[in-house]
Amino acid sequence: MNFTGNNKELLLVHSDMQQVTVSEDVNVMLTPQFYTLKKEALPLSYAYQAKKIAASLFEGLLEEGRQYDYMVWKEEEEWVFLAYDMQRITAFLESKGFALEYVSKLFFTQQIVDLLETPLALGTGSALVSLDRTAVLVPRSALKEEENISWGIDKRFTPKKGVLLQGAQGSLLTVKQAALLSAAFGLFSLMFFGEGWRYSHAIKAGQSHIEVLLEAYPSLSSKYTRDSIISKYKTLDTTERKKREIIKTLSAMIFKGVTLTSFAMNEKMFTVAFSSKDAQVAKRLKALAKKNRFNISTVPGSNDLTIKGNL
Repeated sequence: MNFTGNNKELLLVHSDMQQVTVSEDVNVMLTPQFYTLKKEALPLSYAYQAKKIAASLFEGLLEEGRQYDYMVWKEEEEWVFLAYDMQRITAFLESKGFALEYVSKLFFTQQIVDLLETPLALGTGSALVSLDRTAVLVPRSALKEEENISWGIDKRFTPKKGVLLQGAQGSLLTVKQAALLSAAFGLFSLMFFGEGWRYSHAIKAGQSHIEVLLEAYPSLSSKYTRDSIISKYKTLDTTERKKREIIKTLSAMIFKGVTLTSFAMNEKMFTVAFSSKDAQVAKRLKALAKKNRFNISTVPGSNDLTIKGNL
């Protein structure tokens, strides 16, 4: 089934693949050898929220010193998180003969797990199968001899969502796409011109309003008075901003297996207590707290963690 109507050839890429020669635009489907997968049932509504916490979910699971990108989507009640190293992927593609300017989009086999009705052969040694709605590699010897095996995929397997190849030489846009973008940018420039004209008139109206206020409240004409008022409310605004940032950071530390047991915050400091279901979850929570430079205290013999900090 072709989800997108995409007519580009879809090539399956795996570590044992043969050399290729590509002279026209193609899409690439990557096996689990090129990404790390996690599934979590999280109380999130939107993909952008899930993507914000993706890095924290892979703490300790990825190779240190590498740069990772993330793809997220929802499957029934679970969020699916994929972490991939774009630099490593492009290096492998080039080693197999791919000209990067001809690679349009990257896809991942986890995206087509529902279409893996039969094992998909990868060379002579392994096969791609679906186990518990997860695309995994297994030795061909583990399959039943009479089991049907597929020997390739085609553009009908192309998913809706893909990743543009970053850092490839040449343009990633077709002439049609470039023309559409040019028209869009032209429209934006007209909109900015209109907004600039509107703001110019708004500024003049605001200046007139200020003059009326100065006549009604002469004390505001003093720069010392104005600076004093600004300083007072700037301090309040800074404190409130810091409170919001801290709450946002603490919210990201509540993941599967972590329970918030208490929370207190005043104008000077905050205290929050977490309970973890086991030692592994507690260790991960403690690592996140250290990463955010919070003061940590633990109770010996338990998985409880208390965090304190100043505003």
